Amino acid sequence: MTTYAWAPGFIAGDRPKIVTSRFEYEDSYTIERYLATGGYEGLRAALARPSYVVHDEVRASTLLGRGGAGFPAGVKWGLTPGGVYPRYLVVNGDESEPGTYKDRLLMERDPHQLIEGCLIACYAAGLSQCFLYIRGEMALAQERVAQALNDAYAAGYIGKNILGTNFSIDIVLHWGAGAYVVGEETALIESLEGNRGMPRLKPPFFPAAIGLYGQPTIVNNVETLANLPFIARHGASDYTAIGTETSPGTRMVAVSGHVKRPGVYEIVNGTTTFRDLLYGEEFCQGIRDGNTLKAFVPGGGSAPWFLPDQLDLPFEGRLVGAAGSMLGSGAIMVMDHTTDIPAAALTLTNFYAHESCGKCVPCREGGTWLMRILQRVVDGHGTTDDLELLLEVGESICPGDMPHAASAELGLDATPFPYKMTTICFVGPSAYVPVHSALTLFRSEFEALVAPSRQRTRIPVTAVGGAS
Repeated sequence: MTTYAWAPGFIAGDRPKIVTSRFEYEDSYTIERYLATGGYEGLRAALARPSYVVHDEVRASTLLGRGGAGFPAGVKWGLTPGGVYPRYLVVNGDESEPGTYKDRLLMERDPHQLIEGCLIACYAAGLSQCFLYIRGEMALAQERVAQALNDAYAAGYIGKNILGTNFSIDIVLHWGAGAYVVGEETALIESLEGNRGMPRLKPPFFPAAIGLYGQPTIVNNVETLANLPFIARHGASDYTAIGTETSPGTRMVAVSGHVKRPGVYEIVNGTTTFRDLLYGEEFCQGIRDGNTLKAFVPGGGSAPWFLPDQLDLPFEGRLVGAAGSMLGSGAIMVMDHTTDIPAAALTLTNFYAHESCGKCVPCREGGTWLMRILQRVVDGHGTTDDLELLLEVGESICPGDMPHAASAELGLDATPFPYKMTTICFVGPSAYVPVHSALTLFRSEFEALVAPSRQRTRIPVTAVGGAS
């Protein structure tokens, strides 16, 4: 068994590696290393076949989007209206979900793999130009991708008549200013057009029909595109031989929090369980300091929380959704028994309230009030009424039953994901998710903060502008 350990969290063992196969090399980001390890061979294989054949191969692979929604990439490509040109590929590299840092590492460690994936996607889907949008704070990723683009242009992999064919494409690098909402595809398109990053109403603005500059646009995540060189080179059959029928291939997950070895791991999709990941010797090796697991967030900060009795769920979107949460962006945040649950919920709610673009009233106002009320409770100034008020405010953002994890210990039934919402995008509900999860699963910790023996005179929340 070959083991690679160039940095903590990148130990491959004998597991299949599709998108992190070069992470063992210190110069993995260079074109020399990329070409020496089979780089751009997938592009050559794709260009040797008609574009519709490559598209069919990706569709047959059932490659699921890795940005959070899990929509099949090949199916998405087919949603563009026929005969309408130009049409664009927009790469969503604005990774900003709390706990997520896998796409950043892909751009830093293997930018040519992303570029090759972009080229294959443009060829297969008949796209006219590619725009690569990277989060503003990711300076190293921007530098590595910029250098890789220059090198790829110089070597003839981007530009006119690529590899002696009649296929020509340009890739434009653009970086944002660090707005979380721009991770939503229509808000990203608005930002790319030079406008303030705010989501568009869907319908009519489904990007595949009306996207960048009003033209058909495919928006794909970085990790999604990084899978394409493998599929183009080895075929859908080799890809679907890994994982399960409904969740084929591998996926990258970023683990943070109270584990012995946090990091990014490429795991087999659909079969690896949360227990395998958090306690396996080749992965996180258990909870830090011999502590016990209290809760974990399975899919980034906007995902409903899970309890230890969900550890044996596999990384399979439908099963995790039926249990009341989502795999989302592939970020797992682990909380041990020492965690202050109300404070943890407050940290996440503060983030989402701050990141609201302000377009939707329930998000702009509701997220802020959730933050203020929860802060009051955590500070010891809350009353029992505040706990019900938190749920009431959350109901204005997510009406009806809010998903939560099923817990045999607490006698709860799972509410399936996704939830209803009164906002255009998921930023508003994301402010309420940690509040609802924490209150549903650990209500006693909140009640301890507002117990009669500790109640104080209610301090009014200061409104905007100083009025109360």
